[in-house]
Amino acid sequence: MSARATLAQQTTELLQELIRNAAVNDGTPDSGHEDRQVQTLQRFFEGSGLEGVVVEPHPGRQSLIVRIEGTDPSAPSLALVGHTDVVPVEPSGWSRDPFAGEIVDGVLWGRGAIDMLNLTAAYAVVTRAIATGPFRPRGDLIFAAVADEENGSRFGVGWLTEHRLDLIDADYVLTESGGAHAGSLPHLGVMVGEKGGAGRLLRVTGAPGHGSAPWGSRNAAVIAAEAVTRLARHRGTTVITPHWRAYAEALDLDPEARAAVTDPDRFYDGLPHLGTLDGFAHASTHTTISPTIVRAGEKGNVIPGTATVQLDIRILPDVTREDVEGLIRDALGDLIEHIEIEGDWFGESTLSPIDTPLFDALGGAVRRAYPSAELLPMLGVGGTDGRFYRRRGIPAYGFGVLSERWDYGTFRRLFHGNDERIDLDSIALTVEALDHAVRTFHADTSTARRTRVAEPATA
Repeated sequence: MSARATLAQQTTELLQELIRNAAVNDGTPDSGHEDRQVQTLQRFFEGSGLEGVVVEPHPGRQSLIVRIEGTDPSAPSLALVGHTDVVPVEPSGWSRDPFAGEIVDGVLWGRGAIDMLNLTAAYAVVTRAIATGPFRPRGDLIFAAVADEENGSRFGVGWLTEHRLDLIDADYVLTESGGAHAGSLPHLGVMVGEKGGAGRLLRVTGAPGHGSAPWGSRNAAVIAAEAVTRLARHRGTTVITPHWRAYAEALDLDPEARAAVTDPDRFYDGLPHLGTLDGFAHASTHTTISPTIVRAGEKGNVIPGTATVQLDIRILPDVTREDVEGLIRDALGDLIEHIEIEGDWFGESTLSPIDTPLFDALGGAVRRAYPSAELLPMLGVGGTDGRFYRRRGIPAYGFGVLSERWDYGTFRRLFHGNDERIDLDSIALTVEALDHAVRTFHADTSTARRTRVAEPATA
Protein backbone atom coordinates (compact mmCIF):
# COMPACT_ATOMS: atom_id res chain seq x y z
CA MET A 1 0.00 0.00 0.00
CA SER A 2 1.33 3.45 -0.90
CA ALA A 3 2.06 6.03 1.79
CA ARG A 4 -0.84 8.13 0.53
CA ALA A 5 -3.27 5.22 0.74
CA THR A 6 -2.00 4.33 4.21
CA LEU A 7 -2.66 7.85 5.50
CA ALA A 8 -6.16 7.82 4.02
CA GLN A 9 -7.01 4.37 5.41
CA GLN A 10 -5.72 5.22 8.88
CA THR A 11 -7.71 8.46 8.91
CA THR A 12 -10.88 6.71 7.77
CA GLU A 13 -10.62 3.96 10.37
CA LEU A 14 -9.79 6.38 13.16
CA LEU A 15 -12.67 8.64 12.13
CA GLN A 16 -15.08 5.72 12.29
CA GLU A 17 -14.00 4.90 15.83
CA LEU A 18 -14.27 8.52 16.95
CA ILE A 19 -17.81 8.71 15.55
CA ARG A 20 -18.78 5.46 17.28
CA ASN A 21 -17.62 6.85 20.64
CA ALA A 22 -20.63 9.19 20.53
CA ALA A 23 -19.00 12.03 22.46
CA VAL A 24 -22.21 14.07 22.48
CA ASN A 25 -22.00 17.47 24.14
CA ASP A 26 -25.48 18.74 25.03
CA GLY A 27 -24.15 21.73 26.95
CA THR A 28 -24.34 20.17 30.42
CA PRO A 29 -21.11 19.61 32.36
CA ASP A 30 -21.54 15.84 32.59
CA SER A 31 -22.09 15.31 28.86
CA GLY A 32 -19.37 15.12 26.21
CA HIS A 33 -17.55 12.05 27.52
CA GLU A 34 -14.45 13.08 25.60
CA ASP A 35 -12.45 10.67 27.74
CA ARG A 36 -13.61 7.99 25.28
CA GLN A 37 -11.95 9.91 22.46
CA VAL A 38 -8.75 10.34 24.44
CA GLN A 39 -8.57 6.60 25.09
CA THR A 40 -9.04 5.91 21.38
CA LEU A 41 -6.31 8.37 20.43
CA GLN A 42 -3.92 7.01 23.06
CA ARG A 43 -4.35 3.55 21.57
CA PHE A 44 -3.73 5.00 18.11
CA PHE A 45 -0.43 6.55 19.25
CA GLU A 46 0.84 3.35 20.90
CA GLY A 47 4.21 2.37 19.52
CA SER A 48 4.92 5.85 18.14
CA GLY A 49 6.90 7.11 21.12
CA LEU A 50 4.26 9.77 21.72
CA GLU A 51 2.48 9.74 25.06
CA GLY A 52 1.09 13.22 25.48
CA VAL A 53 -0.54 14.96 28.40
CA VAL A 54 -4.15 14.50 29.45
CA VAL A 55 -6.04 17.25 31.27
CA GLU A 56 -9.48 16.80 32.83
CA PRO A 57 -11.09 20.02 34.14
CA HIS A 58 -14.32 18.10 34.87
CA PRO A 59 -14.85 14.34 35.17
CA GLY A 60 -14.91 12.84 31.69
CA ARG A 61 -14.09 16.11 29.93
CA GLN A 62 -10.59 15.19 28.83
CA SER A 63 -8.24 16.71 26.28
CA LEU A 64 -5.07 15.11 24.95
CA ILE A 65 -2.06 17.19 23.93
CA VAL A 66 0.89 15.62 22.12
CA ARG A 67 4.08 17.46 21.24
CA ILE A 68 6.91 16.61 18.86
CA GLU A 69 9.88 18.80 19.70
CA GLY A 70 11.52 20.59 16.81
CA THR A 71 15.20 20.56 15.94
CA ASP A 72 15.51 24.36 16.09
CA PRO A 73 14.27 26.09 19.26
CA SER A 74 14.05 29.38 17.36
CA ALA A 75 11.82 27.99 14.60
CA PRO A 76 8.06 28.71 14.75
CA SER A 77 5.76 26.10 16.23
CA LEU A 78 2.55 24.77 14.71
CA ALA A 79 -0.51 23.44 16.54
CA LEU A 80 -3.11 21.15 14.96
CA VAL A 81 -6.19 21.78 17.10
CA GLY A 82 -9.16 19.45 16.70
CA HIS A 83 -12.14 19.09 18.98
CA THR A 84 -13.49 15.66 19.86
CA ASP A 85 -17.05 16.47 21.00
CA VAL A 86 -20.10 16.50 18.74
CA VAL A 87 -23.55 18.03 18.96
CA PRO A 88 -26.71 16.00 19.68
CA VAL A 89 -28.77 14.45 16.91
CA GLU A 90 -32.47 14.12 16.13
CA PRO A 91 -32.50 10.44 15.11
CA SER A 92 -35.77 10.67 13.21
CA GLY A 93 -34.13 12.99 10.69
CA TRP A 94 -31.28 10.62 9.82
CA SER A 95 -31.21 8.13 6.98
CA ARG A 96 -28.60 6.04 8.79
CA ASP A 97 -27.44 5.42 12.35
CA PRO A 98 -25.62 8.65 13.27
CA PHE A 99 -23.11 6.80 15.46
CA ALA A 100 -22.40 3.72 13.35
CA GLY A 101 -19.71 5.26 11.15
CA GLU A 102 -20.99 3.33 8.14
CA ILE A 103 -19.35 3.58 4.73
CA VAL A 104 -21.82 3.33 1.85
CA ASP A 105 -20.84 3.95 -1.78
CA GLY A 106 -17.64 5.74 -0.82
CA VAL A 107 -19.29 8.01 1.78
CA LEU A 108 -18.76 7.81 5.54
CA TRP A 109 -21.84 8.71 7.58
CA GLY A 110 -22.04 9.91 11.15
CA ARG A 111 -22.24 12.78 13.58
CA GLY A 112 -18.90 14.54 13.55
CA ALA A 113 -17.94 13.36 10.06
CA ILE A 114 -17.32 16.96 9.01
CA ASP A 115 -17.58 18.78 12.35
CA MET A 116 -14.79 18.08 12.97
CA LEU A 117 -13.75 14.52 13.74
CA ASN A 118 -12.49 14.07 10.17
CA LEU A 119 -9.85 16.73 10.76
CA THR A 120 -9.07 15.59 14.29
CA ALA A 121 -8.42 12.10 12.92
CA ALA A 122 -6.29 13.49 10.09
CA TYR A 123 -4.25 15.59 12.54
CA ALA A 124 -3.55 12.50 14.63
CA VAL A 125 -2.53 10.47 11.57
CA VAL A 126 -0.16 13.18 10.31
CA THR A 127 1.36 13.60 13.78
CA ARG A 128 1.97 9.86 14.13
CA ALA A 129 3.42 9.61 10.62
CA ILE A 130 5.94 12.35 11.38
CA ALA A 131 6.82 10.85 14.77
CA THR A 132 7.52 7.42 13.28
CA GLY A 133 9.30 8.54 10.10
CA PRO A 134 12.70 10.05 9.29
CA PHE A 135 11.46 13.64 8.89
CA ARG A 136 12.16 15.95 11.83
CA PRO A 137 10.27 19.26 12.07
CA ARG A 138 12.33 22.40 12.62
CA GLY A 139 9.80 23.82 15.06
CA ASP A 140 7.57 22.07 17.59
CA LEU A 141 4.50 20.28 16.24
CA ILE A 142 1.58 20.11 18.67
CA PHE A 143 -1.48 17.91 18.27
CA ALA A 144 -4.35 18.95 20.55
CA ALA A 145 -7.51 16.85 20.73
CA VAL A 146 -9.69 19.10 22.85
CA ALA A 147 -13.02 18.89 24.64
CA ASP A 148 -16.09 21.09 24.75
CA GLU A 149 -15.70 23.16 21.58
CA GLU A 150 -19.40 22.71 20.91
CA ASN A 151 -20.34 24.55 24.11
CA GLY A 152 -17.89 27.42 24.25
CA SER A 153 -14.70 25.49 25.15
CA ARG A 154 -14.80 26.17 28.88
CA PHE A 155 -13.52 22.61 29.49
CA GLY A 156 -11.31 22.68 26.39
CA VAL A 157 -9.18 25.38 24.79
CA GLY A 158 -10.74 28.04 27.01
CA TRP A 159 -9.63 26.18 30.13
CA LEU A 160 -6.24 25.34 28.64
CA THR A 161 -5.64 28.96 27.66
CA GLU A 162 -6.29 30.05 31.22
CA HIS A 163 -4.65 27.21 33.14
CA ARG A 164 -2.22 25.30 30.88
CA LEU A 165 -1.28 27.59 28.03
CA ASP A 166 2.16 25.97 27.98
CA LEU A 167 0.60 22.81 26.53
CA ILE A 168 -1.20 24.35 23.56
CA ASP A 169 0.66 27.58 22.84
CA ALA A 170 2.02 27.88 19.30
CA ASP A 171 3.07 30.44 16.71
CA TYR A 172 0.62 29.14 14.11
CA VAL A 173 -2.57 27.07 14.25
CA LEU A 174 -4.67 24.90 11.95
CA THR A 175 -8.26 24.06 12.84
CA GLU A 176 -11.69 23.81 11.17
CA SER A 177 -13.30 24.36 8.60
CA GLY A 178 -12.18 24.97 5.04
CA GLY A 179 -11.62 23.20 1.76
CA ALA A 180 -14.97 23.50 0.00
CA HIS A 181 -15.07 24.71 -3.60
CA ALA A 182 -16.33 28.05 -4.89
CA GLY A 183 -16.70 28.64 -8.59
CA SER A 184 -15.07 26.67 -11.39
CA LEU A 185 -11.50 28.06 -11.29
CA PRO A 186 -11.41 26.45 -8.63
CA HIS A 187 -11.23 28.49 -5.44
CA LEU A 188 -10.86 26.60 -2.16
CA GLY A 189 -11.97 28.31 1.00
CA VAL A 190 -9.62 28.86 3.94
CA MET A 191 -11.15 30.26 7.13
CA VAL A 192 -8.92 33.14 8.15
CA GLY A 193 -11.29 34.51 10.79
CA GLU A 194 -14.76 34.30 12.22
CA LYS A 195 -17.64 36.39 13.44
CA GLY A 196 -17.88 37.21 17.10
CA GLY A 197 -20.64 36.33 19.54
CA ALA A 198 -22.92 38.16 21.95
CA GLY A 199 -25.53 35.71 23.25
CA ARG A 200 -28.43 37.19 25.19
CA LEU A 201 -31.49 36.04 27.14
CA LEU A 202 -34.88 37.67 26.80
CA ARG A 203 -36.94 37.52 29.98
CA VAL A 204 -40.61 38.02 29.23
CA THR A 205 -43.09 39.16 31.88
CA GLY A 206 -46.81 38.60 31.51
CA ALA A 207 -49.48 37.73 34.07
CA PRO A 208 -50.52 34.23 35.15
CA GLY A 209 -54.13 33.17 34.82
CA HIS A 210 -56.42 30.24 34.18
CA GLY A 211 -55.97 28.55 30.84
CA SER A 212 -59.73 28.34 30.35
CA ALA A 213 -60.03 32.12 29.84
CA PRO A 214 -57.31 33.27 27.43
CA TRP A 215 -59.08 36.33 26.01
CA GLY A 216 -57.52 39.55 27.27
CA SER A 217 -54.81 37.75 29.22
CA ARG A 218 -51.16 38.77 29.17
CA ASN A 219 -49.73 35.36 28.25
CA ALA A 220 -45.94 35.38 28.47
CA ALA A 221 -45.77 32.45 26.04
CA VAL A 222 -47.70 34.42 23.41
CA ILE A 223 -45.49 37.48 23.92
CA ALA A 224 -42.41 35.27 23.60
CA ALA A 225 -43.79 33.72 20.41
CA GLU A 226 -44.37 37.16 18.90
CA ALA A 227 -40.85 38.20 19.96
CA VAL A 228 -39.38 35.13 18.23
CA THR A 229 -41.38 35.89 15.07
CA ARG A 230 -40.24 39.52 14.97
CA LEU A 231 -36.61 38.57 15.51
CA ALA A 232 -36.77 35.96 12.75
CA ARG A 233 -38.29 38.45 10.29
CA HIS A 234 -36.06 41.38 11.13
CA ARG A 235 -33.54 42.03 8.38
CA GLY A 236 -31.19 44.47 10.04
CA THR A 237 -28.41 46.24 8.16
CA THR A 238 -26.70 44.52 5.23
CA VAL A 239 -22.91 44.93 5.33
CA ILE A 240 -20.86 43.89 2.30
CA THR A 241 -17.62 42.83 3.95
CA PRO A 242 -14.38 42.51 1.95
CA HIS A 243 -14.42 38.75 2.44
CA TRP A 244 -18.00 38.36 1.20
CA ARG A 245 -17.27 40.53 -1.84
CA ALA A 246 -14.26 38.36 -2.72
CA TYR A 247 -16.31 35.20 -2.22
CA ALA A 248 -19.14 36.44 -4.41
CA GLU A 249 -16.66 37.40 -7.14
CA ALA A 250 -15.35 33.82 -7.13
CA LEU A 251 -18.79 32.29 -7.70
CA ASP A 252 -20.16 31.36 -11.11
CA LEU A 253 -22.96 33.92 -11.06
CA ASP A 254 -24.42 35.97 -13.86
CA PRO A 255 -23.33 39.63 -13.64
CA GLU A 256 -26.71 40.88 -12.44
CA ALA A 257 -26.94 38.35 -9.59
CA ARG A 258 -23.36 39.11 -8.54
CA ALA A 259 -24.05 42.83 -8.57
CA ALA A 260 -27.15 42.32 -6.44
CA VAL A 261 -25.51 40.19 -3.72
CA THR A 262 -22.68 42.71 -3.38
CA ASP A 263 -25.00 45.71 -3.13
CA PRO A 264 -26.46 46.31 0.36
CA ASP A 265 -29.57 47.89 -1.16
CA ARG A 266 -30.29 44.94 -3.48
CA PHE A 267 -28.85 42.04 -1.51
CA TYR A 268 -32.17 40.30 -0.84
CA ASP A 269 -33.06 40.48 -4.55
CA GLY A 270 -29.93 38.48 -5.37
CA LEU A 271 -30.22 35.96 -2.53
CA PRO A 272 -32.48 33.48 -4.43
CA HIS A 273 -29.74 33.07 -7.07
CA LEU A 274 -27.33 31.58 -4.54
CA GLY A 275 -29.07 28.24 -3.93
CA THR A 276 -27.67 26.41 -0.90
CA LEU A 277 -25.29 29.31 -0.27
CA ASP A 278 -28.13 31.62 0.74
CA GLY A 279 -27.75 31.01 4.48
CA PHE A 280 -23.99 31.50 4.41
CA ALA A 281 -24.37 34.64 2.28
CA HIS A 282 -26.90 36.13 4.69
CA ALA A 283 -24.79 35.29 7.74
CA SER A 284 -21.70 36.73 6.03
CA THR A 285 -23.38 40.10 5.57
CA HIS A 286 -25.46 40.51 8.71
CA THR A 287 -25.21 40.42 12.44
CA THR A 288 -27.59 37.52 13.01
CA ILE A 289 -29.99 36.76 15.83
CA SER A 290 -31.26 33.18 16.18
CA PRO A 291 -33.84 32.36 18.88
CA THR A 292 -32.76 28.89 19.95
CA ILE A 293 -34.38 27.94 23.27
CA VAL A 294 -37.86 29.09 24.32
CA ARG A 295 -39.30 28.21 27.73
CA ALA A 296 -42.68 29.07 29.23
CA GLY A 297 -45.23 27.49 31.51
CA GLU A 298 -45.23 24.73 34.10
CA LYS A 299 -48.80 23.40 34.04
CA GLY A 300 -51.22 22.70 31.22
CA ASN A 301 -54.11 24.78 32.55
CA VAL A 302 -52.14 27.82 33.74
CA ILE A 303 -51.39 30.81 31.50
CA PRO A 304 -47.68 31.45 32.05
CA GLY A 305 -46.63 34.70 33.64
CA THR A 306 -43.00 34.43 32.61
CA ALA A 307 -41.05 33.11 29.65
CA THR A 308 -37.47 33.14 28.42
CA VAL A 309 -35.96 33.17 24.95
CA GLN A 310 -32.28 32.30 24.43
CA LEU A 311 -30.64 34.18 21.57
CA ASP A 312 -27.60 33.05 19.60
CA ILE A 313 -26.17 36.30 18.24
CA ARG A 314 -23.20 36.35 15.83
CA ILE A 315 -21.65 39.72 15.14
CA LEU A 316 -19.77 41.15 12.18
CA PRO A 317 -16.49 43.04 12.55
CA ASP A 318 -16.78 46.50 14.16
CA VAL A 319 -20.13 45.76 15.81
CA THR A 320 -20.36 46.97 19.42
CA ARG A 321 -22.33 45.91 22.49
CA GLU A 322 -24.55 48.93 22.00
CA ASP A 323 -25.20 47.88 18.41
CA VAL A 324 -26.36 44.46 19.60
CA GLU A 325 -28.86 45.89 22.08
CA GLY A 326 -30.07 48.38 19.50
CA LEU A 327 -30.65 45.60 16.97
CA ILE A 328 -32.71 43.58 19.46
CA ARG A 329 -34.78 46.61 20.43
CA ASP A 330 -35.41 47.55 16.81
CA ALA A 331 -36.64 44.03 16.07
CA LEU A 332 -38.89 43.78 19.13
CA GLY A 333 -40.49 47.23 18.80
CA ASP A 334 -43.28 47.83 21.31
CA LEU A 335 -42.86 44.36 22.82
CA ILE A 336 -39.83 45.66 24.67
CA GLU A 337 -42.08 46.98 27.46
CA HIS A 338 -42.70 43.35 28.45
CA ILE A 339 -39.12 42.14 27.97
CA GLU A 340 -35.79 42.53 29.73
CA ILE A 341 -32.56 41.85 27.83
CA GLU A 342 -30.14 39.94 30.05
CA GLY A 343 -26.44 39.19 29.61
CA ASP A 344 -23.43 41.24 28.63
CA TRP A 345 -21.04 38.64 27.18
CA PHE A 346 -19.31 39.98 24.10
CA GLY A 347 -16.66 38.31 21.96
CA GLU A 348 -15.33 40.36 19.08
CA SER A 349 -14.81 38.89 15.63
CA THR A 350 -11.28 37.72 14.84
CA LEU A 351 -9.11 37.80 11.72
CA SER A 352 -5.69 36.37 10.79
CA PRO A 353 -3.23 37.80 8.26
CA ILE A 354 -2.57 35.82 5.09
CA ASP A 355 1.01 36.94 4.37
CA THR A 356 2.48 34.11 6.44
CA PRO A 357 4.67 31.06 5.73
CA LEU A 358 1.89 28.74 6.86
CA PHE A 359 -0.62 30.22 4.45
CA ASP A 360 1.94 29.76 1.67
CA ALA A 361 2.39 26.13 2.67
CA LEU A 362 -1.37 25.61 2.51
CA GLY A 363 -1.42 26.97 -1.01
CA GLY A 364 1.27 24.55 -2.12
CA ALA A 365 -0.60 21.65 -0.57
CA VAL A 366 -3.85 22.58 -2.31
CA ARG A 367 -2.19 22.83 -5.71
CA ARG A 368 -1.02 19.24 -5.44
CA ALA A 369 -4.68 18.24 -5.69
CA TYR A 370 -5.90 21.07 -7.91
CA PRO A 371 -3.00 22.61 -9.87
CA SER A 372 -4.86 25.78 -10.87
CA ALA A 373 -6.48 26.41 -7.49
CA GLU A 374 -6.50 29.71 -5.66
CA LEU A 375 -7.01 30.00 -1.92
CA LEU A 376 -10.07 32.02 -0.98
CA PRO A 377 -9.80 33.67 2.45
CA MET A 378 -13.17 33.46 4.21
CA LEU A 379 -14.72 34.86 7.36
CA GLY A 380 -16.40 32.02 9.21
CA VAL A 381 -19.95 32.64 10.40
CA GLY A 382 -19.75 30.14 13.26
CA GLY A 383 -17.30 29.77 16.13
CA THR A 384 -14.12 27.69 16.41
CA ASP A 385 -11.27 27.28 18.85
CA GLY A 386 -9.19 29.40 16.48
CA ARG A 387 -10.56 32.54 18.14
CA PHE A 388 -8.58 31.87 21.33
CA TYR A 389 -5.38 32.09 19.31
CA ARG A 390 -6.31 35.00 17.05
CA ARG A 391 -7.22 37.12 20.06
CA ARG A 392 -3.62 36.70 21.20
CA GLY A 393 -2.28 37.69 17.78
CA ILE A 394 -1.58 34.13 16.58
CA PRO A 395 -2.59 33.28 12.98
CA ALA A 396 -5.15 30.47 12.90
CA TYR A 397 -6.63 29.00 9.72
CA GLY A 398 -9.47 26.60 9.05
CA PHE A 399 -8.12 24.27 6.39
CA GLY A 400 -9.02 21.12 4.48
CA VAL A 401 -9.20 19.93 0.88
CA LEU A 402 -12.51 18.49 -0.24
CA SER A 403 -13.46 16.69 -3.43
CA GLU A 404 -15.25 18.51 -6.22
CA ARG A 405 -18.63 17.22 -5.04
CA TRP A 406 -18.64 19.77 -2.22
CA ASP A 407 -19.71 23.38 -2.64
CA TYR A 408 -19.66 25.37 0.56
CA GLY A 409 -23.44 25.69 0.77
CA THR A 410 -23.94 21.92 0.83
CA PHE A 411 -20.95 21.43 3.13
CA ARG A 412 -22.09 24.07 5.59
CA ARG A 413 -25.67 22.81 5.87
CA LEU A 414 -24.49 19.46 7.20
CA PHE A 415 -22.86 21.15 10.21
CA HIS A 416 -25.17 20.35 13.15
CA GLY A 417 -27.70 19.01 10.63
CA ASN A 418 -29.15 15.65 9.67
CA ASP A 419 -27.27 13.02 7.66
CA GLU A 420 -23.80 14.45 8.32
CA ARG A 421 -21.29 12.65 6.12
CA ILE A 422 -18.05 12.96 4.16
CA ASP A 423 -16.77 11.12 1.12
CA LEU A 424 -13.61 9.03 1.28
CA ASP A 425 -12.00 11.06 -1.50
CA SER A 426 -12.20 14.18 0.66
CA ILE A 427 -10.66 12.33 3.60
CA ALA A 428 -7.75 11.25 1.40
CA LEU A 429 -7.28 14.71 -0.12
CA THR A 430 -7.36 16.40 3.28
CA VAL A 431 -4.90 14.15 5.10
CA GLU A 432 -2.45 14.25 2.17
CA ALA A 433 -2.68 18.05 2.01
CA LEU A 434 -2.19 18.38 5.77
CA ASP A 435 0.81 16.06 5.70
CA HIS A 436 2.39 18.06 2.88
CA ALA A 437 1.61 21.44 4.46
CA VAL A 438 3.04 20.47 7.85
CA ARG A 439 6.23 19.08 6.34
CA THR A 440 6.65 22.09 4.05
CA PHE A 441 6.10 24.57 6.86
CA HIS A 442 8.48 22.79 9.20
CA ALA A 443 11.12 22.07 6.55
CA ASP A 444 11.96 25.70 5.83
CA THR A 445 9.58 28.48 6.79
CA SER A 446 11.78 31.21 5.32
CA THR A 447 11.74 30.20 1.67
CA ALA A 448 8.15 29.05 1.12
CA ARG A 449 6.94 30.23 -2.27
CA ARG A 450 4.07 32.71 -2.28
CA THR A 451 0.76 31.20 -3.25
CA ARG A 452 -1.92 32.74 -5.43
CA VAL A 453 -4.63 34.27 -3.29
CA ALA A 454 -8.03 35.70 -4.10
CA GLU A 455 -7.57 38.90 -2.14
CA PRO A 456 -10.61 40.40 -0.39
CA ALA A 457 -11.57 43.66 -2.04
CA THR A 458 -12.15 46.83 -0.10
CA ALA A 459 -15.72 47.17 1.09
